[in-house]
Amino acid sequence: MKGLHRAALLYSLVQSAKLAGVEPWAYLKDVLDRLPTHPHSRIGELLPRQWAAARAADPSPAPAPAP
Repeated sequence: MKGLHRAALLYSLVQSAKLAGVEPWAYLKDVLDRLPTHPHSRIGELLPRQWAAARAADPSPAPAPAP
């Protein structure tokens, strides 16, 4: 059952990225790289629409925030 839940979560993220006009692989790679050091209180910034808006404002890769 856990595998189904994880697959559904991943599929949801990929589809959300596509709807936001984001290439899913680039989105997932960046988010997974940032996730370990990204503040929990700002996790909403990693959702596809917010991530795309941040990339549109500053297309250069931002350094990971300090823990």
